[in-house]
Amino acid sequence: MAALEGQVAILTGGASGLGRAIVDRFIEEGAKVAVLDRSADRLAELKATYSEAVETVAGDVRSIADNQAAVEACLARFGKLDVAIGNAGIWDYSTPLDSMDAEGLDAAFDEMFHINVKGYVNLAKASLAPLVRSRGSLLFTVSNAGFDPGGGGVLYTATKHAVVGLIRQLAFELAPSVRVNGVAPGPIDTDLRGPKALGMADRSIGSVNIAAAGPGMPIGMVPSPAEYAGGYVMLASRRDNRAATGGVLKLDAGIAVRGIGRPNAGGGLAEKYGA
Repeated sequence: MAALEGQVAILTGGASGLGRAIVDRFIEEGAKVAVLDRSADRLAELKATYSEAVETVAGDVRSIADNQAAVEACLARFGKLDVAIGNAGIWDYSTPLDSMDAEGLDAAFDEMFHINVKGYVNLAKASLAPLVRSRGSLLFTVSNAGFDPGGGGVLYTATKHAVVGLIRQLAFELAPSVRVNGVAPGPIDTDLRGPKALGMADRSIGSVNIAAAGPGMPIGMVPSPAEYAGGYVMLASRRDNRAATGGVLKLDAGIAVRGIGRPNAGGGLAEKYGA
């Protein structure tokens, strides 16, 4: 029997990249999936591909109303909800604090935290009642940046550390009714965009040669989105994930075990500021 046979999931940011790979794998494993995404065109493509297996809602994860509408559409279509996955996010392209204009810092901070953290809180709030009824689970996409520096800039890294705290707090608050866990991918070639406040809204991580990072990974390669999707299946499975809550599955391509590498990233600051 497929790992998710008969289950219903809702996923944010599921119309492209890692999110789309999760949708593909969940449907392959027997689940029905509702997707909240801001791209109406990509949602239409998803609907054309999977027809009866998906429900799609166009919206913004920063809006609690849009999250509620997506959950309501999911329940109206499929009758229940077993797992909610917060996945939509943006990256800051490893922009260091020293490179940010002071005038734009406030807007960039708000945009990063509203999408990467509040978006997950909104989904948790909107999906709480049906998840309690089904004794289901919440899953959030973290990142290697949720544990180690260098996976993003100061804003992205701060949001992903916040998500780890969110997982632990919600696991405490919602136990024993709802299990709450995360998946922390490492480097990935996905359609991850940047914040509008930093002029990066139209820039995709696909524009960066992510594959070139492969030789620097202990496993010698950069996994594809599809290769990360299995972690979400395991944590969503009622058979395989009865024991886990409050944890994060690290699928970081071995980043945390690389040993001694670059000692710091601020070697030029003393010269710049005349120290």
